[in-house]
Amino acid sequence: MAKTNDLRLAKGYNMQVLKDTFRKLNPVEMVRNPVMMVVEIGTLVTLWFTIQASTPGTRFYNGLVTVILFFTILFATFAEAYAEARGRAQADFLRKTKSSTKAKILRADGGFDLVESASLEKGTRCLVEAGDVIPGDGMVIEGIGSIDESAITGESAPVVKTVEDSVTGGTTLMSDRLVIEITTHPGESFLDRMIALVEGAKRQKTPNEIALSALLGVLTLIFVLVVVTLAPIAGYYGSGATDTTTLVALLVCLIPTTIGALLSAIGIAGMNRVSQVNVVAKSGRAVEAAGDIDTIILDKTGTITIGNRMATEFFPVSGVTLAELADAALLSSLADTTPEGRSVVELSQRMLNLQLLPKADGEPIPFSAHTRMSGIDLVDGRQIRKGAVSAIKEIVAGAQDELDQYAEHVARQGATPLGCSVDGRALGIICLKDVVKPGLKEKFRDFREMGIRTVMATGDNRITAAVIAEEAGVDDFIAEAKPEDKIELIRREQAEGKLVAMTGDGTNDAPALAQADVGLAMNSGTMAAKEAGNMIDLDSNPTKLLEVVMVGKQLLITRGALTTFSIANDVAKYFAIIPAMFASVPLLHVLGALNIMGLKTPHGAILSALIFNALIIPALIPFAVRGVKYRAESADRMLARNIFNWGVLGVIIPFAGIWVIDRVLGIFGLA
Repeated sequence: MAKTNDLRLAKGYNMQVLKDTFRKLNPVEMVRNPVMMVVEIGTLVTLWFTIQASTPGTRFYNGLVTVILFFTILFATFAEAYAEARGRAQADFLRKTKSSTKAKILRADGGFDLVESASLEKGTRCLVEAGDVIPGDGMVIEGIGSIDESAITGESAPVVKTVEDSVTGGTTLMSDRLVIEITTHPGESFLDRMIALVEGAKRQKTPNEIALSALLGVLTLIFVLVVVTLAPIAGYYGSGATDTTTLVALLVCLIPTTIGALLSAIGIAGMNRVSQVNVVAKSGRAVEAAGDIDTIILDKTGTITIGNRMATEFFPVSGVTLAELADAALLSSLADTTPEGRSVVELSQRMLNLQLLPKADGEPIPFSAHTRMSGIDLVDGRQIRKGAVSAIKEIVAGAQDELDQYAEHVARQGATPLGCSVDGRALGIICLKDVVKPGLKEKFRDFREMGIRTVMATGDNRITAAVIAEEAGVDDFIAEAKPEDKIELIRREQAEGKLVAMTGDGTNDAPALAQADVGLAMNSGTMAAKEAGNMIDLDSNPTKLLEVVMVGKQLLITRGALTTFSIANDVAKYFAIIPAMFASVPLLHVLGALNIMGLKTPHGAILSALIFNALIIPALIPFAVRGVKYRAESADRMLARNIFNWGVLGVIIPFAGIWVIDRVLGIFGLA
């Protein structure tokens, strides 16, 4: 995670982490982790034999093994306590921020009143000046400023926010001045949700985590049987490594303690990483499900496209120059404050290479649903109109066929044609297009490489939908889609055994959000949508679903990588210890040939492996908390890379580590 949280932990949470670390040694807590429960029982057993030892040498060896086993458990509980404390540190910081923040509520006379931020109602308008903490979740309605969001996201780089951008309570305005409108009711802000997330009921294990815990439990049982079997074999052949303490130590070295110790920390950290992208997950199950998604259903408007149609091109009819059409479009749109109208002005200004906008002397004609046109009546007598092509055709003479041809051409591009005329003479067509958001095509390609299918849902006709789908790079689309069509698509995909994710914000999206395996509801949406989804996007950005899926993938990749590393560790330790244990047995001298590290004594091999086993857990805590680096690739390639990188490292590192530790122990006469 980010340096901000690390600093807060260093300043105020070290003592709490230590308390939680020792609290988790309670067998009632430890029973949830069968691997570490075996280690704890083994520690108690070796402690008993340390107390009962009859010679100083035996007591020293037993005591040393007991201490190493104790630190192994301690490091495991520390990993979980550390991951939990990072989330708690953020929640406590947010609670402190919430209780200390004052809001400047604007008055009608332009002044403001200071009130507690916790009392802000939805719709309240507040003034935020440079250095102020933003009092609540809201939307910028005036101004532009740079905001420090590190308290929420952990990212130190400031973010520029302008009109219609969302802001989060608890962040700090670094520059300029903003007027924001609060968009949440008391108790529903990001701060409230984060505090509830951390302080609510105990985190429930996800299905994959439960399955992995069961697998680790089975592996532990198998190694218990192996070690129990080794005892009489070693005794029969006269090996000196048959005492109970050595066998317990051998068992701990062979069972998958590394992943057993880090499993909970990985899951907790996954929840925290989702909060860093301003998404509140109602459970760890939702985060994990995001990593297993097979199909993503995305709305077109506002998700794949910007959501506002933008003027992109002019098509003048015969006898009309491009400059003449651009000039008429500009004059007719100067009074049009809609996003479409502003985009016509911007395109005309570029076409005409104008530094300053002209002044239109005349009477603006607002758009009317009856006439389906707008425009301006200039003082020089010219009447300029723009609107639906069919409406323009009714007031012009000539160029009818040419208008139809250009209109059809624009429609086939997935855009909307807008006719333009002056004094009953057709000038041409303005192309209005809902622009696809930049970078989406590359993201969808990454998902395709991971085996995730993307489907665009839109109410547009098939021609427009097909054009947008091709431009965006989605795998499939459904046109003229109604709410029931979305839920039917989800059910059809799930019937084929696939996991489905979708976004939504309206009451009519609630059934589909509830049906989807991952339902990302917009914070600006209806309460029904937010209740139906299992995640809430506080920024109300529908494309956030793509980031959530990546966080889920990173969680699963991290768990898989560390599991591979842990199992490879166990294999390496097995081949390091067993040969050393039986190297002195004449009939089993072939095992001595496998002692490639030259470990001199069974006790030295056991101690070296135990120390390495304990030290590797804290060494891997940063990987568990931050997550293994995410790459967009197919599941097969990902598996192969994990097995090669983490599997090979998991074999090599124990051999090197145990060899070094054995040589150090030899210096002190312990090996």
